[in-house]
Amino acid sequence: MLTIHGKKLLFLFVTISVLIATSSAGFATEVIPSGDSSSNVLFALGAMVASGIAIGCGAIGAGAGIGIAAGGACQAVGRNPGAQGKIMMTMLIGMAMAESIAIYALVVSLVLLFANPFKVYFLG
Repeated sequence: MLTIHGKKLLFLFVTISVLIATSSAGFATEVIPSGDSSSNVLFALGAMVASGIAIGCGAIGAGAGIGIAAGGACQAVGRNPGAQGKIMMTMLIGMAMAESIAIYALVVSLVLLFANPFKVYFLG
C-alpha cells in the first residue's frame, strides 16, 4: 500500500505528465489547419509536441546551468570573500550564456509552430 508521501508523489507525477502532454496543444490551437485533411492535422500536432519538447529541454538545461553557476559562485565567495566582485561578474556572464540556450529553444519552438520549414516537404 502506498504511503501518504507516495500518493502525493504519484499525484504530482500524473499532474505534471498531463500538463506536459496537453500544454503545447492547448496553447497553440490556432496553428491547427482548418482543412479536413488528417495529414495536415497530424503534422500540426507533431509540430506542437516537438515545440513543447524543445522548450522543455531548453528550460531544463538553462535551469541546470544557472543552478550550477550560482552554487559554484556561492562556494567560491564562501571560501574567499575578498574576491566577491570578480566572482559575481564571472557568474553573471555564465548565467547569461546559460539563459541564451533557453532563448534559442524558444526561437526553435516558435519556428516549429508558426514558420515550419518542413511543411513543404511533408504536405506539399
